Amino acid sequence: MNLSQQPMDSQKRCGQSDSTPNTTRGTLTLQGTPVKSGESFEILAITAGEGNGWVFSRETLMAATPLFNQVHCFIDHEDINNPAGHSIRDLAGILNEPVWDEASQGVRCHLKPLGPAADLLIELGKQTLSVEKVNPNVGFSADLSFTHEGNKVLQILHIYSVDLVADPARGGAFTRVLNNVIKKSQTDNLSNQISDNEPAVRTLMDTSNQVSELSQDAAKTRSLRIEMCKHLLDSALGSAKLPQPVSERVRKQFTNRIFEPNELTEAIDDAHNLISSLMAGESVSGISSRLDAMYNSSDQINAAVHDLLGAKRPEKLRGLDTQQLSGIRELYTLMTGDYDFHGGYDLSRAHFSASADLPGILKNALNKLVAQRWEELGASGYRWWEPIVTIEHFNSLQTITGILVGEISLLPSVTEGEAYTELGVSDSAETGAWTKYGGYLGLTIEMFERDDTLRLRQYPNKLATAGLRRLSSLIGAVFTANSGVGPAMADTYKVFDATHHKNLGTSALSGTAWETASQAIYDQELLVEDEGTAPKMAVDARYLIVPRALRLTAQRILYPTFAWEADYTSENMQRGHFGDVITCPEFSDPSDWAAVADPALVPAIYVGERFGLMPEIYIADNQLSGALFTHDEVRIKARHFLSVFVADYRPLYKSNVADT
Repeated sequence: MNLSQQPMDSQKRCGQSDSTPNTTRGTLTLQGTPVKSGESFEILAITAGEGNGWVFSRETLMAATPLFNQVHCFIDHEDINNPAGHSIRDLAGILNEPVWDEASQGVRCHLKPLGPAADLLIELGKQTLSVEKVNPNVGFSADLSFTHEGNKVLQILHIYSVDLVADPARGGAFTRVLNNVIKKSQTDNLSNQISDNEPAVRTLMDTSNQVSELSQDAAKTRSLRIEMCKHLLDSALGSAKLPQPVSERVRKQFTNRIFEPNELTEAIDDAHNLISSLMAGESVSGISSRLDAMYNSSDQINAAVHDLLGAKRPEKLRGLDTQQLSGIRELYTLMTGDYDFHGGYDLSRAHFSASADLPGILKNALNKLVAQRWEELGASGYRWWEPIVTIEHFNSLQTITGILVGEISLLPSVTEGEAYTELGVSDSAETGAWTKYGGYLGLTIEMFERDDTLRLRQYPNKLATAGLRRLSSLIGAVFTANSGVGPAMADTYKVFDATHHKNLGTSALSGTAWETASQAIYDQELLVEDEGTAPKMAVDARYLIVPRALRLTAQRILYPTFAWEADYTSENMQRGHFGDVITCPEFSDPSDWAAVADPALVPAIYVGERFGLMPEIYIADNQLSGALFTHDEVRIKARHFLSVFVADYRPLYKSNVADT
């Protein structure tokens, strides 16, 4: 090895006193051997020992091995008197794959020809191999900087370049001239290509580096996904409780590959179904009964949650005997693995991570409770409006139009041999707009930690009650809005209008007043074309709607078989069926009342629903995102799409009684 030291005053990298290590830059001779048709070179860098008075230890060289990676190779060293440094025209190659060679006690690396001067590097390598008994004394010299104390090298700081030079050890005059001749002859032949090659070289080097980085990132990402899939596979098979041979078969199918969670779930379900099919016809030894069904861990936790909250189990889980949960604290820890209540999800400690999750299990049970509460409130009379409205399901949230088709007054006569005439039909101009109602209730991590099971049981009841109250207020507003005359209709008049709709009175409730209301509905003209003759609707009032203060009065009018007057008793000709008296909680005036015809014959009030009359329950989070992650909270969201409107005023009558 050979090192030629450059002047210290221009090459020192930092100012230091004589008692501290000095920094020196110089050139160091390397040994190069062309291999495989001159396509690349194997370079043996400096070896441990002494050279030109500098001592390089084995440890110093081993530590400097990575510095040789991606170092450029030029033809000749840079001219230190030229501040621009090396020219891109002299670029001949780039070093890579540096390794420590224990046998040679030195650094080996590969030199890949690259750049405008690459052809010169390759050609010189071929000629060196082909000339026998002639050593052209051409080799490689490293331009580097290092720190030292005395003649002992402490650390190699930087490798600036590894250059192809003539007579790297002695630098005789003849070899320098030969080198100049070679460079001149080659440069003259390539000078016309250099300008075009410079951008291509830069692009090639940048692209090579980008491809290498992308390949490394892709390998790391794949390795991480495989590791995550391995944890998911272990957790899923642990929770599935499959027989060992079946479990190993599924494990072999998914080991060391990337897969989606639904693929694994389907495979486990298929395994359960296969086992169930194989065992369904087998008698249990010693027992006269046969196997009726098989359940997995998801079924067990689902049944346990229904029992905990007091919801009716799904039909398929009615016969499942499962361990009871002590409360929502135990449910939370089993589903999330968060035994320390830090908030979040611990895959390694969760018992049911493969086939069930906490929000999903809660959603199913809470929807059951909402349905139960809805029925209970209906049985107690809270759904007072059901007999007087027409409920329609819609498949979109477009504005509701054309809901009511008019009547054909009379079928006209047709003369023999004559054509039929088109019948005129008029549609109601009323429309219904949709409104979305909803909100959420939060189950915080503190509630789970306190085991506040009672509060959770109450939430669906409150949501069901709130949904019913909303419907009650919307339908009640037909009779109470705008000081008791109802909302405006397409003809600009309110629903109840004495002059234009002939369905508004002022009499207090009595047998006579009820007869007047029924007569008014009966005499309403049907909706027909303007030029047609409008016959009477000919339908009496059926339902008597009253505030709580008038319920007994209304029942005495419609329910008794006999009517008592001051001096005689007679058959009650106005009696109706049980349920025809409806108490409306939205009536605030204790004297007002209303009459409605049977909607099965003449519909008046429409209730449009998009996803059902009951509020829908959603759990807005999962274990790894949403409010459970940001607020330590599981959110129970209720949503309701409704449209309540009057399509026809004719079957309705209202009496607004003045206060006395």
